[in-house]
Amino acid sequence: MSTSDWDLPGSEGLSIHGTTHAPAGEPRAVIIIVHGFKGYKDYGLLPWLATRLCESGHIVHRVNLSHSGMSHGHGDFNDAVFVRDTWSRGVEDIGMLLQAIDRGVLAGQDNGAVLLGHSRGGATCLLAAGRHGDEEAYGRVVGAVSLSSPACLGRMPDESAELLMTKGSLPTPSSRTGQTLHIGAGWLQEQLDDPAGHDLLAQVANVRIPVGLLHGGGDPTVPAKDAVTIAQANPPRVRVHIVDEGDHVFNTPNPFDPHGDPSPQLAEAAGVIGEWIDGWVQ
Repeated sequence: MSTSDWDLPGSEGLSIHGTTHAPAGEPRAVIIIVHGFKGYKDYGLLPWLATRLCESGHIVHRVNLSHSGMSHGHGDFNDAVFVRDTWSRGVEDIGMLLQAIDRGVLAGQDNGAVLLGHSRGGATCLLAAGRHGDEEAYGRVVGAVSLSSPACLGRMPDESAELLMTKGSLPTPSSRTGQTLHIGAGWLQEQLDDPAGHDLLAQVANVRIPVGLLHGGGDPTVPAKDAVTIAQANPPRVRVHIVDEGDHVFNTPNPFDPHGDPSPQLAEAAGVIGEWIDGWVQ
């Protein structure tokens, strides 16, 4: 297995920063891994999961979306970028990554693709597949995996939403860096402008590829019932696996050694993901 870092233009011309894991032999699939809110490609379980999937014979691109505010590694966030993030900018990035694979700019041109995201990243993958599944770039996508994802994109108390639109941004702390980051009003405004396009359950109902949902049974951030709610939007396509005693990150610290011993919860999640992907790329 080899790894390499790269940068590609994303939404608004800002850079998508990525790391590619390439298997030693002929690849079986190409997997795009998308981080969650205030997450990034080098966060916690993501490098470990990318390593395991690559060892199983897959090309893996783990990425920092263009408006994550993060570059490579574990540095500080760029809040001036982070505050401009929206759901649609993440969806646009996924489309641009698939196009880069189609053109041979990123590895995997001859392989079926799997979208895999954690938390907000998982919801972004589902939103992308629901909105754009009929488009040419998505023709290579054979499945999607969503870990610990919310069933609603705009989950915010009414008073917070009113304050966001009045002030233009709301502070949100990063416990990792100690920074005060900001959610921008554009995040909510695009949902108000296009409620149907941001109705995750309606978009999941449009999905025509198989979907696997993994959730920790003890997730304190997003309740496990959200996975059941998402699955009910498209029962023929969606499977759910609840990991007992799993938290939002499947009991994985940040940072975490990509070659370290996983928690039982992360090991279970990785095994299920591997079985799903094996079934999709046969």
